[in-house]
Amino acid sequence: MIRYWPGLLVASLVGALTLGTLGAVAWRAPIWGGLGSEDWGAIRFTLLQAVMSAVISVALAVPVARALARRSFPGKPVLVTLLGASFILPVIVAVLGLLAIFGRNGLLSTALGWVGLPPVQIYGLHGVVLAHVFFNMPLATRMILQGWLSMPAERFRLAASLGFGSRDTARLLEWPMLCTVLPGTAMVIFVICATSFAVALALGGGPKATTVELAIYQAFRFDFDLGKAALLGVVQFAICAVAAAVMFRVHVPESTGGGLDRAVARWDVHTPVLRGLDMTWIGFATIFLLLPLGMVLLAGLPGLVNLPGSVAGAAARSISVALVSAGLTVLAALSMAVAIQGLRVRRVSKVIEGIGYLSIAASPLVIGTGMFIVIFPFANPVALALPVTALVNVAMSLPFALRAIVPALTEVEGRFGHLADSLSLTGWARLRWLYLPRLRRPLGFSAGLAAALSMGDLGVIALFSDPKAATLPLQLYQLMAAYRMQEAAGVALILLVLSLAVFWLFDRGGG
Repeated sequence: MIRYWPGLLVASLVGALTLGTLGAVAWRAPIWGGLGSEDWGAIRFTLLQAVMSAVISVALAVPVARALARRSFPGKPVLVTLLGASFILPVIVAVLGLLAIFGRNGLLSTALGWVGLPPVQIYGLHGVVLAHVFFNMPLATRMILQGWLSMPAERFRLAASLGFGSRDTARLLEWPMLCTVLPGTAMVIFVICATSFAVALALGGGPKATTVELAIYQAFRFDFDLGKAALLGVVQFAICAVAAAVMFRVHVPESTGGGLDRAVARWDVHTPVLRGLDMTWIGFATIFLLLPLGMVLLAGLPGLVNLPGSVAGAAARSISVALVSAGLTVLAALSMAVAIQGLRVRRVSKVIEGIGYLSIAASPLVIGTGMFIVIFPFANPVALALPVTALVNVAMSLPFALRAIVPALTEVEGRFGHLADSLSLTGWARLRWLYLPRLRRPLGFSAGLAAALSMGDLGVIALFSDPKAATLPLQLYQLMAAYRMQEAAGVALILLVLSLAVFWLFDRGGG
């Protein structure tokens, strides 16, 4: 039990950070009032946009994933990598790219003006859904693509020998696989969209387009109504918890047998019609993903000339917060993974793992405000805005790090654990000679993901930071709010490059 105490300690701290901070906000609130009509409107809008975003993302991802699974073409590995990289893009940067295409002065509105049609209105429900689909359709494609690639080649060989056509293969082979993959994919995207803040802040707003997360922000920032904020935080946590329960309830386990790990070959997809259809979907996904980023690049290059002097300081603060978040995330995830793996025969491992995934359903704004309420009697909260932001980013990145490290550590212990025990490798020696060499890849990926997500975060820092000590995302939002779009484009380009750079450096170092 001695070597598991770091993981138990980290789990206790994470539990206090997620549930304890919500309790602190509720305790500080003088009176818990009921939900008003605007609050119920925010709840309805949150559910509506999350459901629409999840459904549309999954519906578009299925044909794209199918096309990628059954076609080979030059640049396919690069495209698949870009699909995965979209998850780490700074939200506010992507929003700026979408505005360059779908905004009032964007490419689409300009083209419509040429034929006498009114410009596109991106703000509101359709704008929020569009941004969420941009972020989550590539993520859904990657998740569904894994389901296609995991299907044994022997099934398709048997289908070909039985004379199956494309429809028969889809009905008897592909649809059962989708039944196992789609529920989890849809619910993951639902939770991500339900807890989205930056998208709703930039493209939503107003009584008819306010999410629960944005309502929490407004209650804190403008009304300082802690009772309403705490109640909305509980509501949001309940929404995400119900989504997780539904995901496990509707998941259909795979019941067919495995194969011999041969390369998948398809004999039912070589008609010109299907080939053209697949390439159309692949082209759509490529344009939909790369065009907004290309617009950020084109608009950002001229904007680099007239950047405010505060950008350098904001970049330094963002990099510092990202590095601290990455280091703490890796330490926390590795400690908890060791405890989870070592105590797997006991029920406490499930509790530790559940606490690690708990933060994905919590509100970063409520966590941050709870921490400020706790530390307010002892220190100036504004002066500690950056450390608090780093800790909240660690809590938000921890579920993804655990998902990468826990399976890898379980495999390492299964293969080498008995040998390490026979050599009396414990403590630091076990960490140095067994875990670190074998876990370099998932540790590097987790550090890169945490650093990139922290670089683009616009959550707690928007609530409590001094405007003179802003990070890059907050600096970008301030420039957009002041309609200094050329300078905002330059900051967006810097933020995009730095986010991708920190992820690449950590991921490549681990690899």
